[in-house]
Amino acid sequence: MSNERYNPRAAEKKWQAAWEAADAFRAGDDTSLPKYYVLEMFPYPSGRIHMGHVRNYAMGDVVARYKRARGFNVLHPMGWDAFGMPAENAAMERKVHPADWTYKNIATMRDQLKSMGLSLDWSREVATCDPSYYRHEQKLFLDFLKAGLAYRKESFVNWDPVDNTVLANEQVIDGRGWRSGALVERRKLSQWFLKITHFADELLESLDGLERWPSKVRLMQDNWIGKSEGARLAFRFKGGAPAESVEVYTTRPDTLYGAAFVAIAADHPVAAALAKADPVLAAFCAECRRGGTSEEEIEKGEKLGFDTGLEVQHPFKPDETLPVYVANFVLMDYGTGAVFGCPAHDQRDLDFARKYGLEVTPVVLPPGEDPASFAVGTEAYTGDGTLYNSDFLNGLGTAEAKTAAIARVKELGAGEGTVTYRLRDWGVSRQRYWGAPIPVIHCDACGIVPVPDDQLPVTLPDDVSFDQPGNPLDRHPTWKHVACPTCGKPARRETDTFDTFIDSSWYFARFCSPHVEGQPFDRAAVDYWLPVDQYIGGIEHAILHLLYSRFYTRAMQATGHIGIAEPFAGLFTQGMVNHATYRSAGGEWLNPADVTTNDDGALVRLGSDEAVTLGRVEKMSKSKKNVVDPDDIIERYGADTARWFMLSDSPPERDLEWTEGGIEGAWRFAQRLWRMVTEGLERLGPVGDTAFGDEDSDLRRATHKTIAGVTADIEAFHFNKAVARIYEYANAVQDAVLGKAGATGKAGASPAATREALETIVQMVAPMMPHLAEELWSLLGRDTMLVATPWPVADAALAADDEITIAVQVQGKLRGTIAVAPDTDRQVLEEMALALETVQKAIDGRPVRKVIVVPGRIVNIVA
Repeated sequence: MSNERYNPRAAEKKWQAAWEAADAFRAGDDTSLPKYYVLEMFPYPSGRIHMGHVRNYAMGDVVARYKRARGFNVLHPMGWDAFGMPAENAAMERKVHPADWTYKNIATMRDQLKSMGLSLDWSREVATCDPSYYRHEQKLFLDFLKAGLAYRKESFVNWDPVDNTVLANEQVIDGRGWRSGALVERRKLSQWFLKITHFADELLESLDGLERWPSKVRLMQDNWIGKSEGARLAFRFKGGAPAESVEVYTTRPDTLYGAAFVAIAADHPVAAALAKADPVLAAFCAECRRGGTSEEEIEKGEKLGFDTGLEVQHPFKPDETLPVYVANFVLMDYGTGAVFGCPAHDQRDLDFARKYGLEVTPVVLPPGEDPASFAVGTEAYTGDGTLYNSDFLNGLGTAEAKTAAIARVKELGAGEGTVTYRLRDWGVSRQRYWGAPIPVIHCDACGIVPVPDDQLPVTLPDDVSFDQPGNPLDRHPTWKHVACPTCGKPARRETDTFDTFIDSSWYFARFCSPHVEGQPFDRAAVDYWLPVDQYIGGIEHAILHLLYSRFYTRAMQATGHIGIAEPFAGLFTQGMVNHATYRSAGGEWLNPADVTTNDDGALVRLGSDEAVTLGRVEKMSKSKKNVVDPDDIIERYGADTARWFMLSDSPPERDLEWTEGGIEGAWRFAQRLWRMVTEGLERLGPVGDTAFGDEDSDLRRATHKTIAGVTADIEAFHFNKAVARIYEYANAVQDAVLGKAGATGKAGASPAATREALETIVQMVAPMMPHLAEELWSLLGRDTMLVATPWPVADAALAADDEITIAVQVQGKLRGTIAVAPDTDRQVLEEMALALETVQKAIDGRPVRKVIVVPGRIVNIVA
């Protein structure tokens, strides 16, 4: 046995079959047990898993296996985020139906995930494109509609001209569609919205309670919701305008005395009225609509304006007027669609003022500046300070000036203080086929009519064509034509489908009872399982998916479906998997498998002498070909080796660089562990043997310290630290049980301690390398599977440190350390510290005035 190598191919198939036969990972029905719901963000079925999936799901699996061993009733499900544009693109490119492409990919990826040995409850598998899933999505929407949380309105939208669909603001990245990369346009369409702004305050205030979320994610959501306090005020037109006044929202009413202009959006009613009689202005407005829609795009772009010729009165100085511009940096969706510009204290306004020769009047004096000489050049001053050049506000700080300005605006009847949000309601209409149909009917007589519950789901027709751009549902000859459920007259189905982010905004709740028919989920089940205890996924979902899920949970709570507001109690965002990039002599990106080294150690193309250039280490991507196929790694090294490397090489929240040396090192440790156990079998005591000897004390202390340490590391998501601890423990076991390499091979440990040590190291690696651990557990004579075995508990006395290191300082500077027992008397600590030669040199004969002892940490000597 000891001369055999571990064969992962045979062992992994064997134990995966055993787990499946035992239904080992099915979540239990006993709700009296403590529950633990661990969930990784479910994947889009693109066709193949990648190394990012391997890392993500390996982390979740460690937690699931560990918690199950700790006695929790664990829910660890898997499903597929299966709707979306890639399937439609595949339909157009490959001449296949989106459903066929999607389900084929699901089958492939399911097999790949199973090959990883993940402890998933496959009995709860869902696919969002299955009518049995989206019928409940449609029902939830109708409940939201009834509760006033869904509505339809005509509005300007972000239009992706390549995908031919609407995008939410969050899906526009640098002015481009998040999937297609096309420059986004502005169009006016009738759209369905979900009223996420109804919960804006709650979504914001509840962030403080998400203590097990990364602070950076909470900050990103805080900024996105963007609560700001300011004022709404009216600037009255001075004759000749199509309106009496224009309403402006501002967060800086303190800077009103520095106002130089008013700017309105191209879509503002005043701009629209003027454009009817002015073709030049109409053309300018059209150009604005083709511009960027994201804040970043607007900030970086050139600030352009069109002088309308109109003027408005200054609310505090009615004898003075300000010019009115239509500007490309003002959007109708934000605030009131109109702003006043204070160039001295806003960089965007300053750029605009310099371009059009407008006055720049500073009104906030920075600390330490002289009001007689302070001036604004090319950079606006946006910090706090003291008001000047501002009449009744002079001498006030910015915070006080805001309050005073709002009071004066209200006194004049020109406006009032108010709160606004950056967050906008969620536009959920998409003009595409492969999505859940929106369950409403348009009737000329009755208006918008919800589809009756007994007619759900509204399913997608199979006979669609993708031979031309646009939504196939809109041009389908029969599907969209239906009788009105209310009056029976001819009517038309809604041909828009839901934004796919709806699919992922409630799937975690469906997993709690995925087979219930008459309702989205069983109330008792969601009350037991939710919230998700540990959610795992990428930081790129901080705004879109996570914010939408938080809103959806509140909407489901408001409509009586669940009893909680927050879906995810704990969130972990893992780092990316990176790899070096390679380029041929001609500049072509090369796959790592196509690169090797020649006899001189230089990089060359496989099978030739062509020189290869080593590029930067970057996120694995198909475009740069720096990808490693998980199937190839699992075939060559086994799933356990891949999992071990993913967990061992760096902290899980940081990026990981995939290297051949790293995976080889993980493979060597798997083989070492195999040899350690198989060679130690002849020295084992029987199962349950506790006949420990005095010679076992060092090994047993190492054993129980390792149990305590690995337990704490897994609880804290410090998987790489747990691995490092196991490596260290492996050395101790090797020495004590088998003898050092090259020595006599005679072990000093008793049979009882040998069994305890070998069983412990197997149990410690089990969450990371479950197949190898099961195989070794069986060889150790255990007749039950390790997956059904409780996690070991450390003996507190053995796990306690028998010696600690205390820092010794003189005048606050480190001068040495002393190693002592944890319970060493204070007086003894002082004496040992003062006896150090380095301490005596630092004191240099001066009398000791005080000795400060911090138990277990430090001795500070003051002389």
